[in-house]
Amino acid sequence: MGLTKQYLRYTASALFGVIASQKGNIIYVALRGEKGRYVAVPACEHVFIWDTRKGEKVLILQGLKQEVTSLCPSPDGLHLAVGYEDGSIRVFSLLSGEGNVTFNGHKAAVMTLQYDHLGGRLVSGSKDTDVIVWDVINESGLYRLRGHKDAVTQALFLREKNLLVTSGKDTLVKWWDLDTQHCFKTLVGHRTEVWGLTFVSQEKRLITGAADSELRVWNITYIQEQATDPNEPESKKSKGSPAKAEQTSEVDEASDLDETPEERLLRCNKAGSIMREGRDRVVTLATDRTGRILACHGTDSVLEVFCVLTEDEICKKMEKKMRKGKKKTKQKSEEEEEEPEGSVEMSLQEEIQRVTSIKASAKIKSFDLILSPKGELKATLLLQNNTIESYILTPSAQVPQVVRASKITIGGHRSDVRTLAFSSDNIAILSAAAESVKIWNRSTLQCIRTMACEYALCSLFVPGDRQVIIGTKTGKLQLYDLASGSLLETLAAHDGALWSISLSPDQRGFVTGGADKCVKFWEFELVKDENGTQKRLSMKQTRILQLDEDVLCVRYSPNQKLLAISLLDCTVKIFYTDTLKFFLSLYGHKLPVLCMDISYDGALIATGSADRNVKIWGLDFGDCHRSLFAHDDSVMTLQFVHKSHLFFTAGKDHKIKQWDADKFEHIQTLEGHHQEVWCLALSPSGDYIVSSSHDKSLRLWERTREPLILEEEREMQREAEYEESVAKEDQPVVAGETQGETGLAGKKTIETVKAAERIMEAIELYREETAKLKEHQAICKAAGKEVPLPVNPILQAYGNISPSVYVLEVFKKVKSSELEESLLVLPFSYVPDLLVLFNEHIQRGSEVELLCRALLFLLRIHFGRITSNQLLVTVIENLKKTTISKVSEVRNVLGFNMAGLQFLRREIEAKDEVTFFADATDRFEEKRRKRKKKEKLVLAMV
Repeated sequence: MGLTKQYLRYTASALFGVIASQKGNIIYVALRGEKGRYVAVPACEHVFIWDTRKGEKVLILQGLKQEVTSLCPSPDGLHLAVGYEDGSIRVFSLLSGEGNVTFNGHKAAVMTLQYDHLGGRLVSGSKDTDVIVWDVINESGLYRLRGHKDAVTQALFLREKNLLVTSGKDTLVKWWDLDTQHCFKTLVGHRTEVWGLTFVSQEKRLITGAADSELRVWNITYIQEQATDPNEPESKKSKGSPAKAEQTSEVDEASDLDETPEERLLRCNKAGSIMREGRDRVVTLATDRTGRILACHGTDSVLEVFCVLTEDEICKKMEKKMRKGKKKTKQKSEEEEEEPEGSVEMSLQEEIQRVTSIKASAKIKSFDLILSPKGELKATLLLQNNTIESYILTPSAQVPQVVRASKITIGGHRSDVRTLAFSSDNIAILSAAAESVKIWNRSTLQCIRTMACEYALCSLFVPGDRQVIIGTKTGKLQLYDLASGSLLETLAAHDGALWSISLSPDQRGFVTGGADKCVKFWEFELVKDENGTQKRLSMKQTRILQLDEDVLCVRYSPNQKLLAISLLDCTVKIFYTDTLKFFLSLYGHKLPVLCMDISYDGALIATGSADRNVKIWGLDFGDCHRSLFAHDDSVMTLQFVHKSHLFFTAGKDHKIKQWDADKFEHIQTLEGHHQEVWCLALSPSGDYIVSSSHDKSLRLWERTREPLILEEEREMQREAEYEESVAKEDQPVVAGETQGETGLAGKKTIETVKAAERIMEAIELYREETAKLKEHQAICKAAGKEVPLPVNPILQAYGNISPSVYVLEVFKKVKSSELEESLLVLPFSYVPDLLVLFNEHIQRGSEVELLCRALLFLLRIHFGRITSNQLLVTVIENLKKTTISKVSEVRNVLGFNMAGLQFLRREIEAKDEVTFFADATDRFEEKRRKRKKKEKLVLAMV
């Protein structure tokens, strides 16, 4: 057997260059006891937490593969719910940075997440049109709500009522009663997609934003609140603001006319509209935590801020208006009658006042607000150009002044990186985009230089790594000095875009190719600087090669004898470097060759094209050795690994692939980027790869010492494909249940299938062991003496436990969020044994809550078959007795413990004369405010 070729695996090492991704939303998080300082943003598959004051990254919540699409902090500020592109949700602890809870229920990206006011429940809305309510404490799904016909854009819990309101791209706003889990009201007053909604005025008003410049305001009247005591005096009934009294009277009149069955819980009537300045659709509509400040933005760079008046402020305004009205009537004429008090009305624009508009430096993608106790509003904006900006204003001021507090920009480019290069010592990485060139330290991933440039398309480090050359879209060559970060020289090299640059192997010059159908040869030279005292590096043109088509890519052969030029006519022309005579033409691609590279020994040239193919050619005769279907979209970049015939390609299909040019085999795929990969660069040693993508991220890949075996790689690929197919299969259906408004929260995944298999294996082991035990007892009885029973190695590993306890241990290891789905795919033949085991364990009082939950679910899905089975009648009867008694015991213990904790709380409060668990930070702020007032008084007196 011959020696097999050994490959080494490349793995993802780091993600950098991205400040915040565009798909998710930005939120304030409470960290280290501070509010309004730290913000959480999506960063591809991770979540970054930034310190806005210092501009530093303080925490990374590690994701898996899918891109983050939604974020929501818990009310206590200790957890962060993160929604992903594949529909999964993970709950992270902000103290440890670990994601312990995972929910799988949606089939498409999570669009919105929201906690209830206690933080016990979480609602998620998705592109798959479903809304799912999750129990965060029990780590399980409660139910799925169906009704929307398009993606769900927003979902909100009501604070006082057990109701939920959702909006969707199907133009509908739906109200859900969570007690009965059905939609009891649908608002159909929108003609376009509803992109956002929020509550104001203590949930008595709903504001919705659609695809026009109108914010619609809806009055909410709760029917239970309206039912008043008949013995109550009229004065008490009509107590409150005149506006509210008139509003309720209008609603009463409406209810007398027609009361539909759906209006038993609440009524929702349109109160009016607030016009926005923007003409396009609402992207984000939200309030701060208090509901006092309302803000919204469209697809432009303006954030519009509104202030919602409280009831006291409305009353004061009304009184002021009435006084003004009385004065006017007196001035008009004493004979005219006075207008009644009730005729003075507050317009919607007066109740919801426009404060100001915040103009950001680029288009806004998302925002979050926080109102401090002092009345200072902090707004943080996630911009489209990979930037985070924070603004401060005081809404109560006569003319609110918007001040930009901070801006996080250094950690990434404003636009896509189109060219990358490694320094000769493998330490520095160059990345260039439309507005700047950045130099990064590979080991620390810190940006050490930022230099303004024109739209960069290609780049290289000058030998010595002290200068860099950039080729731009306007055809210019820009020479930068890294020590000073200054632009040394700009040359107009080409009349069109300068697509490609290649350093000559003798390192004395380079060659460029552009859209002006020219290939130009350049040499480095030393010239005197402006002062004439010192010499600096410059470049001069030596030769020019005129061609018939636009030049897309140029490459020198390692011995500098040949020059390969890719043209727009889909061919690659090979010329002799010294005489510029034509040598070979490589034709076969159906679309232009976008990238190519020549191997270290000059024997092979590999070309990557927009036709998705990579062709490997011999440079001696120009024959095509092999054509490989490389990517599902255009091949954007190709580079050989130093001192080998292995090469990497990257394409618009988001993937980077490694190939063997001798055996024509695909070695491995590096997956990580979420959008088109524009370029990659290999370090001279071949140990590192850096790649850039349309998702604004730069990724570093490192060569490990782990050998890669192709057969194993193919097997892992097949397993991954199988797992994907399992997730896409039809979901199991509960017998007797129709596809109505509600359904099970979870979905079938590879994890639930594996959990069901583990339960089945445990029951099989239990059956075998019980059969063995019966045989052993029969043998002992026949022999008349005790014969030793061989112990099962699995049970021995668990500490010689009994088979029934082993089944319970397997059950306990099933994730709470996956329990129902695991039981749903479990065949009925295993259910009778499970019921017997449940009865045994519940009688002992072990894991009563878990087993009762599983028991009730099994009874629900297999009700018909269990009730028709005569053998299970006695088991069910026993279960009925044991479950009722044991559950009541557990409830009694819980009640006793709660009463004990409340007693201890009262004792501590009485002893210390302080409110237990009070917010210490609020008290500290109050003290500091008083101290500052004192200091001002002292200064005034002085």
